[in-house]
Amino acid sequence: MMRDGTLRAAAAGSIGVKNWRYIALHASAAAAFIFLLQRYALGASLETGLLWALAFGGCAAGLAYMQSSR
Repeated sequence: MMRDGTLRAAAAGSIGVKNWRYIALHASAAAAFIFLLQRYALGASLETGLLWALAFGGCAAGLAYMQSSR
């Protein structure tokens, strides 16, 4: 680790802690948005809303991981 607080990648293709936070934030924001949309705007059941939130959160995490590892 350097003195200015930045992290160096341990190996080629690895991502730092800051990027994992970005991925988690992106996934949770997408999951919360789709859950609220399904549950309250579209009137879906709780199980359906949670299932869609899990699916969209996983997709958002995958997209954020691909973007951060460029």
